Amino acid sequence: MRKFLGAYYRLLKVLLTVLMAVLIVPVAMQILSRYTGIIPRFIWTEEIARFCFVWIILIGAMIAVRDRTHFDVDVLPRSSNRLIELISTLFAHLGVLAVALTFVIYGYDFAILGSRQRSEIASLPMLSIYIAWPIAGVTWVMFLAEKIWDLILEYRSRSAHGAG
Repeated sequence: MRKFLGAYYRLLKVLLTVLMAVLIVPVAMQILSRYTGIIPRFIWTEEIARFCFVWIILIGAMIAVRDRTHFDVDVLPRSSNRLIELISTLFAHLGVLAVALTFVIYGYDFAILGSRQRSEIASLPMLSIYIAWPIAGVTWVMFLAEKIWDLILEYRSRSAHGAG
């Protein structure tokens, strides 16, 4: 499972890079058409840029959960006691897990809604955007399961060696 998650993580990083590159095209076209007369104004560029931006944000959040670089709020004070640190970190992971499950449950309904709609300008299926929320939720659940498992293994290992 760890190999799968590692490969999936690398794929997300590649997708993020590709989407950032793709985002440059419609934004550059918007700027060129607005401030110069070089190219005509295209309406679809704003919609494509918005779609790319949504995916960039959610893929970035997926990567941040795996890296533990997502914003973090220290609710409990730091402790030198390993058990208290475990509980504190587990509490934070469970909070993010609650948000992830919300994204999965309500994101599924959101995606169903999007499957019946098309975008106004480019006539793209809205499912291509709305599906990002449940995918983000499932990804967060997988990455958090890995983090929680690692946390438990680390605590067990330290406890077995008398460092608890």
